[in-house]
Amino acid sequence: MNPIKVRFAPSPTGRLHVGNLRTALVNYLFARKTGGRFMLRIDDTDEQRSTTEFETAIRDDLNWMGMRWDCEDRQSSRLDRYDQALAQLVAAGRAYACYETPDELSLKRKAQLSAGRPPVYDRAGLKLTDDDKAKLEADGRRPHWRFLLNDAEVRWHDMVRGDVGYHMSSLSDPVLMREDGRVIYTLASVVDDIDHAITHIIRGEDHVTNSAAQIQLFEALGSTAPMMGHLALLAGADGEGLSKRLGSLSIGELRQNGIEPVAIASLLARIGTADPVVPQSQLTSVIENFDIAKFGRATAKFDPAELAKLNSQIVQELDFAAVESRLAEIDVAGDEAFWLAVRGNLATLHEARVWWDICARPLTPVIEAPTVTNAAAALLPAGELNSEVWSVWTKSIAAETGVKGKALFMPIRLALTGRDAGPEIAPLLAIIGRERVIKRLQGETA
Repeated sequence: MNPIKVRFAPSPTGRLHVGNLRTALVNYLFARKTGGRFMLRIDDTDEQRSTTEFETAIRDDLNWMGMRWDCEDRQSSRLDRYDQALAQLVAAGRAYACYETPDELSLKRKAQLSAGRPPVYDRAGLKLTDDDKAKLEADGRRPHWRFLLNDAEVRWHDMVRGDVGYHMSSLSDPVLMREDGRVIYTLASVVDDIDHAITHIIRGEDHVTNSAAQIQLFEALGSTAPMMGHLALLAGADGEGLSKRLGSLSIGELRQNGIEPVAIASLLARIGTADPVVPQSQLTSVIENFDIAKFGRATAKFDPAELAKLNSQIVQELDFAAVESRLAEIDVAGDEAFWLAVRGNLATLHEARVWWDICARPLTPVIEAPTVTNAAAALLPAGELNSEVWSVWTKSIAAETGVKGKALFMPIRLALTGRDAGPEIAPLLAIIGRERVIKRLQGETA
C-alpha cells in the first residue's frame, strides 16, 4: 500500500483566508496524524491573476501556522505534461474539440433553461465532421476541448459524507482546455494527482460534483482515483453563508490583529466535528487529537468571537519562556514578573505593549480623588515595593482617610495606570517603581 500523501493546491491569486486555510489545515493534520506526506502545489496557470507576491504571502502564512510541507510543485512548469494527457484522451476517444464561443454557449444554456431542461452541453462538437472543423478553423475559430463522460453512475465512499453517487447524465462534459490553450483545473489537477501519487483528496463539498467527473477522468488516464473527503463549507455563527467580510478574512489580517496560529488551528480543526472547541497550546496537541472521521455533514460555523476567546485563553496560559523573544520584538523589556502580572488581562500578546508603556513610560495620571491619592503618596511604605506592600498600604490609607473599597482602590488605579480596569495593582507597583508611583499619585506626569 502506498504511503499516505495529500496536497494543498492554492492559486496565488489572493491571500489565504479562513476558508481555504481550513482545507490546508485538515490536509496537514491528516498527513501528520497518519505519518503521511503533505504537499504544497501552486496552481498558477491563471497568468493574468497569479502573482509572486500572493505566492510569497501564502508560503509565509503556512510557515507562520507551523504547517511545513514535505514537497512542492507548480502547475506552470508542467504545461507540456497537460498537453500530453489531452492527446492521450483524444487518442482514446475520451476528449473532443468544440468550437462554440462563450456567447454561443451562454445562449444555449438560456434556451435550455427557458424550455425547462437542465443546462447540459449538447455535445454538438461530437457531430462535427473534419470538413466542418476545417471550415471553422479557416474562419478563425479555435477549439476548446471537453472530456467525454460515460453515461453511468459514479459512486465512491467519501471520508466525510459516506456513500456518494452521481449519475453523469446530469452533468455537462467538462472543459479540459480553453481555446487559447490554457489548461482547466479539471484536467491539470487530475494529472498532477496521478503524477505525484496523491492518495487522498480532502477539499470542500463544493467540489463533490467535480469529483464525480474527475473520477472518470482518473480512470480514462489509466489510473485509480484517490480516496475522497469533502468537508462542509464554513458558515457564519448564525449558520448563514459567510459574508464577504468573513469569507475573505485573511490569515494575514488575523496575524496583524494578534491572533495566535495555534488558536486558529484549535478552532478550524474542531468546527464541523462533534468535539468541543478547546484551546490547545501546541500544534502537536492539535495533531494528536485530530480525527478525520469526526467531521460530519453539518454546516461548520466559524465565529470570530469564538476565535478571539480561544486566543485570549491561550495567551493567558503562555509561560514567560514562550513569549520572552516575542515581547522584545514589540519593544517590551519586562521580565517574568511583568508577564505574570499582566497576562491574565490580555486578549492578544500585542496588548502587553500597552501595559509595558503604562508601567515603564511617562503617563499623565487621572486624579479623581485628591484626598485619597495624596494620602497614598504620603503613606507609601519605605523599602522594596512588592505585592505584600499593597495590603498594608491600603489599610493605612483607609485609616487616614476613612475611605474604603472601590472608592479607595479606583482613584489609586486611575492615578497609577490612567485606566479604570486592568491587572491587579499590587504586582504592578514594583514594575512602575517608587518614583513614578509617588509622582503619579501627586498628579505629575511620570
